[in-house]
Parts: sequence; C-alpha cells; structure tokens
Amino acid sequence: MSLSLLVAISACVCLALAALPAVLTLVNLRLFAQPPAAASGSEPRVSVLVPARNEAAAIGRLIDDVLASEGVDLEVVILDDSSEDATAAIVAERAARDPRVRLVPGRPLPAGWCGKQHACWQLAGAARHDTWLFLDVDVSPRPDAIARSIAFLDASGVALASGFPRQLTGSFLEWLLLPLIHFVLLGFLPLGRARQVNDQSLAAGCGQWFVTRRAAYRQAGGHAAIAASLHDGVKLPRAYRRAGLTTDVFDATEIASCRMYARSLDVWRGLSKNATEGIGSAATILPFTLLLGLGQVAPAVLLGQGLASRFGGWHRGSLAAVGLALAFGLGTRLVEAIRFRLPLTSVLFQPLAVAVFLLIQWSALVRKALGFRTSWRGRFLAPQ
Repeated sequence: MSLSLLVAISACVCLALAALPAVLTLVNLRLFAQPPAAASGSEPRVSVLVPARNEAAAIGRLIDDVLASEGVDLEVVILDDSSEDATAAIVAERAARDPRVRLVPGRPLPAGWCGKQHACWQLAGAARHDTWLFLDVDVSPRPDAIARSIAFLDASGVALASGFPRQLTGSFLEWLLLPLIHFVLLGFLPLGRARQVNDQSLAAGCGQWFVTRRAAYRQAGGHAAIAASLHDGVKLPRAYRRAGLTTDVFDATEIASCRMYARSLDVWRGLSKNATEGIGSAATILPFTLLLGLGQVAPAVLLGQGLASRFGGWHRGSLAAVGLALAFGLGTRLVEAIRFRLPLTSVLFQPLAVAVFLLIQWSALVRKALGFRTSWRGRFLAPQ
C-alpha cells in the first residue's frame, strides 16, 4: 500500500469520526434546553438535600445561596459525613438562626458503600417534603434555579431530572478538561432517542444536581441501588431506568454554576475516580479511544506530520479531509464554549484535552486491574 493511499484512508477515517460528534452536537443543542420559568403563584415544597464532608470553606455560602431561592417553600437538609473540620459547627449555627436549615449527623460508613451514596441515602430518609433536590456543596444556584428545575420535572414528566451547571475553571487541568463534559455528553448521546427509549445505556446525568420525588426514588431503590458506585451521575439514572422509570437532562448554565475542583491534581483524581464506571470501563474504553482518538487527536497529529514533511505523499483531498476533521472538533468546541460560557481559549487545545482525558481513562483502568485503591476526601475506596 502506497504512503499516499494510507494517508488518504487515515484522513477519511478521521473526518468521519470527527463529523459524528459535530453533527450530533448540533442536533442535541436544540434538545438540551434550559428549564422553563416556574409557574407564578405556586410555591412547591422541596427538600434540598446536601451531603457534606469537610466543606467548611463552602458550606456557609451554599446555605445562603439556597435560602435566597424564590418561588419554593424549602428546607435545607445537610448531612455531616464525619467531617474533620468546622462543617458541622457552621451548619449548626445557621440552623439556630433559620428553622429551614437542618443538620443531620451522618452514621458510620458501612462496608460496601461509597461515602456520597450513603450520605444521600440518609438524607432521603430525613427529608420532610416529597420533592427533592440532591445538591453538591460546590454548586452555586441562582434564586430561580430550584423553582425552574422543578418546573422542568413537571413539564417533562420524568421521574429523575438532572441539570448541568456552568463549570467554572481556574487551574490548568480545569481549564483544559472540564469543557469536555459538554463535548462528550452532546457529541455521543442521542438525546432524542434517549427520551423515546428507556434504555439504561442512554441514561445520563450530573451528580451535582438531581431532582426527583420520594415515590420515584423509592421505586428505583434510590442510592441503595448504587451503594458501591463512585459515579452517581451515570449510575443513578441507570437505576431509575432499570426500574422502568424515565430520566432526562437539562441545561443549567444560566441558573447555577459550579467550581468542581480547585487544583489540577484534584481534577486528575476526580476524573480518575469516576472513570471506570463510565468511558474508562473495560467495555467502553476501546470504542471511545477510537472515536475520540481518531476523531479529535489524530487530525492534529496528521496535519503536523504533513507540515513537517511539507506534505510529502499527501494529495490535496487528504489534506482537506484532515483539515476539515480538525475544524469539526474545534468548531464544535467553539459553539459549546459560547453556548455554555466555557473558556474560549481552551478551544484551540481540544486535541491535547482529549489526549489527556483518554490518558486518565486508561490510567484508571490499569490501576483498577492492578488492584489499587482510590482515595477521595480522606477515605480509601475499594476498587469497583
């Protein structure tokens, strides 16, 4: 096989695999809508359920944000999960000032449970209202966020709805990698089909923001159904669908923001923690490596090689195909950066971002195969 033919085949494969997420993203952007405005005059009763472990730096701000919510009659239930800092004291002080705030001391973590799932399971048992929002401490909701999320739950008719807040970035790996959340979600999940077919493989969610109701949660088995999981964003919607219940996602960019991590090291550890229950699982890592590697990384590599060799062995068609493949990836990221208010400067580094992302997935899978345990928030987690 001649070099020019090999280059032509490679260029066509890259173009096809780059076009797939670009086209699907354009379709999904129309479906991935913001939640509707809440109905005027109604104030649904909702329990905001917050698991907290060593969150003294952020828990006061979260309580203030939630208590400023409009259009809902709420309680804020915060479970202190064996914190070693002042988390419990801060919540107790706020509870003494506002009866809407309650502190629930967490029970010891049983064998076979992930800390967050056990905390959420206890919060479910403590909730007084029948509509629930499971909320992470690092999320900052706007005053209309909770009411609009419940409006989405009502309008969609699903049993579990999940919002994707705007992701704030500071450190290098946050800036580089976190915009891929939207790229992977919208580029590889057909939202239209996910709403028509209640297949577990089409389930998606963001563990930072889940809205549901008591009866549906109990029917799905709640967090007890995913007790050992480290990735509730994927596993909780799957548990609902396994029970015959429907799930959906919505764009929460305009109603909430989240600073998920504070350092690059935390980004690596956080993505590694979740990897083997998502893209980094043994069943999905190879196809996703081919899809992402050939569609997003290879075009930049091939173009660089062509430039270095002054396009020796290249036909104009091959050059155009590789350039178009690269443009698909960068263009998709640019559209998402504008729509979801993500850092524009990181768009140009899409090939590097995907390469690092895949490295994290493979690293997590190898660590799991070797029996290494993952540490998160001061706890060692058994390999899944």
